[in-house]
Amino acid sequence: MADLPGHIRACLHTGKLAFLAILVSGGIVMQILACALYNNWWPMLTVIMYVLLPMPLLFFVGSDSSILSESDNSWVNATKFLTGASAVGSIAIPVILKHAGVIGWGALLLELSSFFVLVLSIVCYIGMSDDDDYSLL
Repeated sequence: MADLPGHIRACLHTGKLAFLAILVSGGIVMQILACALYNNWWPMLTVIMYVLLPMPLLFFVGSDSSILSESDNSWVNATKFLTGASAVGSIAIPVILKHAGVIGWGALLLELSSFFVLVLSIVCYIGMSDDDDYSLL
């Protein structure tokens, strides 16, 4: 890719960013549709987990250490645990609501699909930051 002209590289970067924007927008739309189509707004509880998910990374991990590598630092380990608990909560909340009979199967499937689309966008962002000049934090 180094032999491509600058304007073509810029266009490719813009296309990747547009793809990420479409993925995130699609996840948000699916989240809203899970509530609006079934006239039940309880599935919006997962938005709390989406907001809490990056908080341990922002508060406890410095820019000098990578979250993906093994570490003996207790703050990094606590961050990994809290992030994992938040991710599990993003799946558990709709499942618990379905088990309690608060939401239906359609809302559950849309909620889980929304979660996986948002996770896919995060994975694509991390892959792009490893490939190109984008930075993770």
